Amino acid sequence: MRPLTIIGPTGTGKSQLALDVAERLASEVDVEIVNADAMQLYRGMDIGTAKLSVAERCGIPHHQLDVLDVTQTATVARYQQAAAADIEAILARAALPIVVGGSMLYVQSLLDDWSFPATDPVVRASWEQRLAEVGAEELHAELARRDPAAAAVILSTDGRRTVRALEVVELSGQPFAASAPRIGTPRWDTAIVGLDCDTAILDERLARRTDAMFDQGLVEEVRALLGEGLRDGVTASRALGYAQVIGALDAGGTSALVRDARQQTYLGTRRYVRRQRSWFRRDHRVHWLDAAATAGTTEAAVRVWRDVT
Repeated sequence: MRPLTIIGPTGTGKSQLALDVAERLASEVDVEIVNADAMQLYRGMDIGTAKLSVAERCGIPHHQLDVLDVTQTATVARYQQAAAADIEAILARAALPIVVGGSMLYVQSLLDDWSFPATDPVVRASWEQRLAEVGAEELHAELARRDPAAAAVILSTDGRRTVRALEVVELSGQPFAASAPRIGTPRWDTAIVGLDCDTAILDERLARRTDAMFDQGLVEEVRALLGEGLRDGVTASRALGYAQVIGALDAGGTSALVRDARQQTYLGTRRYVRRQRSWFRRDHRVHWLDAAATAGTTEAAVRVWRDVT
């Protein structure tokens, strides 16, 4: 029983395809879904991450959803260990694991059994001090000078991952990506399906998605999470949408500021999509499907799962 992984840029319909595949295979095998979206790990971060509600999950067990408080730090290493254990347990039940998500490092760490570089508290502390002095944007620019490839896949606002990349570069004398595994046979002989579509179509989807999040109450969700410590969360507070709304609320929370937060969320998501494409497209194992197709996508994904060797 090989797993199936569904990856691709934000907004391409990965979660829905996973549900459709599960329904299509319901008479053959039990299906369980393993999340690979870093921000969906957090309890309460529902609207801004487009997390499926319990009802929308159609009774299918979902793993790696709602496993962290917003004050906790999400790490690739922790995810890799926990998600791999989930997959092993699902396979032991003779069920089909479907891994779904677009968090690039999370997916690769899982499928390629990434062995993470060592850390050094003194070196880490020096870069954290530098972050405190100059801020995330300037530190990211420093990473771009030292390791352009790492900077291309780390958000300029993500000070924690920027610090980690600089730490690895300093300790190893090599680019951060040099610690990544070579792309070979995926772990568990996993079949990998990618969803993508024309940029103009996806940009329109992202605009609708962003509007829907704000219309459904993203600002109210952020307010509630601030009461639970969101502002202190190293990773959760920097999530797309959440960071923009926090900034708007801190500046006064006027309608104009919220409108600007909505626009900045849309633009930030578009930039993130470009990075996702660049990352995933280099993986020759991915079988790409058209996310804009009106029919046949589910059957195509099932064929990939059956036929990939």
